[in-house]
Amino acid sequence: MLAAGLLSVLVLPLPADAQQTESRQAESRQSEGSASATANMDNAADTAAAQEHTTSLAPVRVTAEFDPDDVRPEGVTTATKTYLAPKDIPQAIDTVEVSKSKSYGINDLSVMLDGVPGVSTAYDMRGEGLTIRGFEADNNDIYRDGIRESGQVRRSTANVERIEILKGPAAVLYGRGSGGGIVNMISKQARFDAGSSVSLRGGSWQNIGGSLDLNKVLNRHVALRLTADREQAHSFRHGIRNRNEMFSPSILVDTRTGLRWVGQYTWDKVWRVPDRGPSYAELPAGVSIRTGFARPGDFVEDELKVLRSDLSYDFDRTWKLRWVASRRTADQDFDHVFLGTWCNAQGQTSTGGRCNWQNRVNQNYAWQTTRNRTTTHTLDLTGLVQTGPLTHDLLVGFEHSDEERRPILYSQRNYITIDPYNPSWPADRGTRPAANINRLHEARSQGVYVQDLVSFTEQWKVLLGLRQDHYRFRSTDYLKGESRSYKGHSLSQRAGVIYQPVPEHSLYASWSKSFAPFGGRGMIQLQTGPSIVYDADPQYSRQMEVGIKSDWANNAFSTQFAVYQLEHYNIRYQPDADNDPYTWAVRGKERSRGVEFTLTGRLVDDWYVRGGVGLTQAKVVSDAAQPALTGKKLRNVARRNGNLFVRYAPEGAWYGEVGVTHASPRWLNATNTQELPGYTRWDAMVGWRQAPWTVTLGITNLTDRTYWRASNMPGTPRTVLMTANYQF
Repeated sequence: MLAAGLLSVLVLPLPADAQQTESRQAESRQSEGSASATANMDNAADTAAAQEHTTSLAPVRVTAEFDPDDVRPEGVTTATKTYLAPKDIPQAIDTVEVSKSKSYGINDLSVMLDGVPGVSTAYDMRGEGLTIRGFEADNNDIYRDGIRESGQVRRSTANVERIEILKGPAAVLYGRGSGGGIVNMISKQARFDAGSSVSLRGGSWQNIGGSLDLNKVLNRHVALRLTADREQAHSFRHGIRNRNEMFSPSILVDTRTGLRWVGQYTWDKVWRVPDRGPSYAELPAGVSIRTGFARPGDFVEDELKVLRSDLSYDFDRTWKLRWVASRRTADQDFDHVFLGTWCNAQGQTSTGGRCNWQNRVNQNYAWQTTRNRTTTHTLDLTGLVQTGPLTHDLLVGFEHSDEERRPILYSQRNYITIDPYNPSWPADRGTRPAANINRLHEARSQGVYVQDLVSFTEQWKVLLGLRQDHYRFRSTDYLKGESRSYKGHSLSQRAGVIYQPVPEHSLYASWSKSFAPFGGRGMIQLQTGPSIVYDADPQYSRQMEVGIKSDWANNAFSTQFAVYQLEHYNIRYQPDADNDPYTWAVRGKERSRGVEFTLTGRLVDDWYVRGGVGLTQAKVVSDAAQPALTGKKLRNVARRNGNLFVRYAPEGAWYGEVGVTHASPRWLNATNTQELPGYTRWDAMVGWRQAPWTVTLGITNLTDRTYWRASNMPGTPRTVLMTANYQF
C-alpha cells in the first residue's frame, strides 16, 4: 500500500503553470536539507489548491518576500532535529551560505569556516583540521544532512547548500563527540519551489569549472533534481593541482496526504597532487612559499558515495514520524612523500636534536588505501502535547549505526632527503613497499533519545534532552593475527531556559554534556595486543552558556551574543604503565572560556553585513602526567578570530562587497614553544545581476599578503575568480 501510494503520484498530470518557481537563491535560503524542511510550505500550497475544483487546479507556486543579500535562515534543524527559529534554541549556532564562499573560489570546508567565531581552522591533507571552542571537531563531529561523516577523509562541498555550526556538546541528539561542537552540511535536493541554473567559472592558477543544477517539477506530487559539478585547477605552489567531479540526482515525492519521501544519491571524487610539505618551523629562511614539495607521481584521491532515503508521514497537524536511512562509502587512497625535518649546517634540527643530512630536508613517505563504510538509521517521532497550560514540543528518537574503517598502509620516517631551495627526486619511484599496517576497525552503536521544548508562556520556554548510548568497538590486526573488542554505554543530558520578554529578543542559559568513548580516542581504533589494558572510561565535556539573540530594526538585521565555559574532563593516564598497567587515573582537565558575537542582515538602506568575532581562552587546567603543561594554552586555537563582510546592493544591477578575516597567533605544540603568526586577509567582490544572469568577480587576499594559515600551509596569494550563472 505504501509503495503503491508513492508510485501512483508519478502519473498525475501537471497543471500548465505549476512549473513556475521562485529564484534559485530563495530556494537556497529556505532549504533545510530534509524532506520535512518545506512541509509547511508545500502543505499550505496544497491546501490552497484543494479549495479549487479538481479539474482546474490552482498553480502550485510559493511567493514570499525574499532578499538575496540577506543570508539569515528562517530556521535551522541541526540544534534540535526539528525546524526551529534560531531564537528558540538555547545554544549558539552559526550558518554559512556556501554560495557566498564559492564566489571567491573557496571549496574547502575548513577555508569556508575560517573566521566563524570560535572556530579555528588548519590545513590537513587527510581531513579538515577544525577545532570548535578549543577542541577538535574533525573525525566524529562533521555531518552531512544530519548523518555522521566519520573517518580521516576530506569532505567535499560541491553539493552543499548551507553549513550549520552548533557550538558546544551535541551528544544528546547525535551521540559521541569531542564536545566543542558539530558541523552539519546541508545538501541540495529536489524541491517544488526551485528553479534550474547553469554556471561557468574561471580564474587564477588555471582554475576552470562549471556546474549544472536541473530541478524539474513533474506534477504537484513529484519533483526531480540533478546537480553536477566539475573543476580543475593548479596551485600557486609548484606542481600542485586538483580535479573535482560530482553528480547528485534526487527525487521528492509528496502524496499531499501526509506522506513525503526524498531519495538521493551523491557521487563525488576529488583527485589531487598533495600539498603536504614541511611545516612552518622546518623551512629555512629564504624558501619561497610557492615551492611545492610533492614528487612526480604523488597523488591523493577521495571518493564519496552516499545513498540517502528520508521518509516521513504526518499523522495530523501536530504528530509526525520520520525515518532516515543512509549508506555512505568514503575511500581515500594516496601515495606520496610528506612533511620533513630540516637539518642545519651545524647538524641540528629545529628542536635541537642531532642530524646528519646537513642543509637538507628529510621527507617521510606513506601509501595508504582506506575504506570507510557507514550505515545509519534514525527514527524520529515529533508532536505537540498540551498538559494544562503547558505546551510540549516533543521529540522521541532511535538511532542505529554501523561504521567500518579499513586502513592498509605503509609509512616510513626519514625516507628521502631533498634541497628545500631546489627540490628534486629520483626519476624512478621504485617498487611500492609492502604494507606494514593492515587493520579493520568496526563500531556499532544504538542511541535512544527524548527532547521536550516546554512552553510555559509566550515568554518562557525550557528545553530538556536525554540520550542513552550503547556502543561496541572491535579492531582486527591482520598482520599480527590479533583482534580485540570493547563495549560501553553513556548517558548525555541537556537543559536550557529561554526568556523572550518581547518577540525580538531572546535571552537564554543552557547546560549540556557529551562523551567521547574509549578514553576519547576519536578514530574508533583499539590496540589489539592481548596484554593491553584499556582506558575503558569515556572522556566527557560539559558546557555552561548564556546569551542573547536579537532581531533589530523591524527584523532588518540580527545579532547573537554568547558567553560560555566548556570543560573537557575525565582525561586519564597510567601512572606506572610498566609495573601497574591495570591502574588508570585521572590525568587532569582542559577548559575553554570565551565570548562570541555575530551580526547579520541589512543594517541600513542598501548596506548588508555578515560576520562576527570570537575570543577564546583554551588551556590545560591540570595535568598529573606532565605537570609542566598545567596552564599552557591548547594547540591550534586562535585566541581571537572573526570576519566581517559588508555588501552594498542598491537598486539596479550592480552590487559589491568587501570583507576581512582575522586569526590571532596560535601555539603549534603542547609546550607553547612554537607559535604560528596570526594574519588578517582582505577579500572583495563585485557582481552584476539582471535576470536571468548573474556575473561575479571575486578577489581573495586583495592586498596579496604573505601569511601561513596552518603550520604546513601558507595562505594563497591574491586570487581572482569570475563566475557567470544563468537561471531558468
